[in-house]
Amino acid sequence: MSSTTSRRGFLQAGFCGGIGLTLADFFRMRQAQADQKFYESKEGTAKNVIYIYLPGGSAHQETWDPKPFAPIEYRGPMNSIETNVSGTRINEMMPNTAKVADKIAICRSMTHGEAAHERGTHNMFTGYRPSPALQYPSMGSVVSHELGPRKNLPPYVCIPSQPNEYAGTGYLSSSFAPFSLGSDPAAGGFRVQDLALPGGIDDSRFSRRRNMLDKVNDHFVSKEKSDGLSALNTFYDRAYSLISSPAAREAFNIDAEAAALRDQYGRNTAGQRMLMARRLVEAGCRFVSLTYGGWDMHDNINGGIRSQLPAFDQAYAMLINDLEQRGMLKDTLVCIASEFGRTPKINGTAGRDHWPKVFSVVLAGGGIKRGITYGTSNSTASEPEDDPLTVEDWATTIYHCIGITADKELMAPGDRPIEIVDGGKVVKDLLA
Repeated sequence: MSSTTSRRGFLQAGFCGGIGLTLADFFRMRQAQADQKFYESKEGTAKNVIYIYLPGGSAHQETWDPKPFAPIEYRGPMNSIETNVSGTRINEMMPNTAKVADKIAICRSMTHGEAAHERGTHNMFTGYRPSPALQYPSMGSVVSHELGPRKNLPPYVCIPSQPNEYAGTGYLSSSFAPFSLGSDPAAGGFRVQDLALPGGIDDSRFSRRRNMLDKVNDHFVSKEKSDGLSALNTFYDRAYSLISSPAAREAFNIDAEAAALRDQYGRNTAGQRMLMARRLVEAGCRFVSLTYGGWDMHDNINGGIRSQLPAFDQAYAMLINDLEQRGMLKDTLVCIASEFGRTPKINGTAGRDHWPKVFSVVLAGGGIKRGITYGTSNSTASEPEDDPLTVEDWATTIYHCIGITADKELMAPGDRPIEIVDGGKVVKDLLA
């Protein structure tokens, strides 16, 4: 048996069991970052990103782009309301968001050609159309690769967990994968996986195990003189550092928030996930992705929207106001997206089907212009009328705000240089 295998067996015997090996794997990012010269990118106007994803394809007509003067079969069953931006109307179930419209940018001309959930989702997480030859990295993993950790916290976090395979690392090293909370902040007894010491292990026992592991590591490194073992020591060091750091653990402690503030966000999935996202970017995480709801409403869209949109409206408006009051909105880019929109006409089961030709996304903060509507759809919300916004241009603009040059080439397997985004341009009319 090799000394490396013996070392693994030693760890499995209990000296590291249950003390965050997932985190140790996570901290492999540092070596990969050093190898790939990630520090060529620098922070931009958006020092933090909160990416709110509405899985299933949210209907633009029943959210951001109502058509109050269209025939009923296009308009749908719901009404619209005025916002605090003159001439801009949104769905009637969004009264709180209507009051923060002067702080956000509603983009009503998003367009691509992928009507399948998986392909549309790939677009909106990576900035690329799917390819059978290559899996592209998500924006969060690119941010992790390019900018790395800050304040001893993971650069890329998913709430509550990685929502799909396209939110992962693609052709990049798994070192840049998101750290997932592992449970929902809205759940009773919420705890983040890997951050707490296992039952029966107090701080003194934790320190003894750490010291024993250090001795084992020193022994095998001295025997083998292996760069791989030295790197592994570093990964464990960072995992232990995160577990043992009160400040790092406290970033994930949503119970530390005032009860009144938690109530303002909403004691529900939307509210607590958005509050946790704010807490994490405030503590130092660079890119936090969260999902909310299920928006694939082929049937009874009126009931579906009335069920899901109020909690979103409360939480999102509170997030924008909370970031503003803390002086963080100027540095935090908040994105709302879905894989596509819904068909112009209401179908035979009172719902809408998949429609990628035009839909809406929303941006706020982090260098984005306030109180604007970018682009328009036509009178039936069936295609862009002005300023079509492609996935490539949208992603390039987000990267620009973050401080990453989107046409920079990263190395895929086989030493293939691949641009972070292929062919996109910065949409200057969206920038403050």
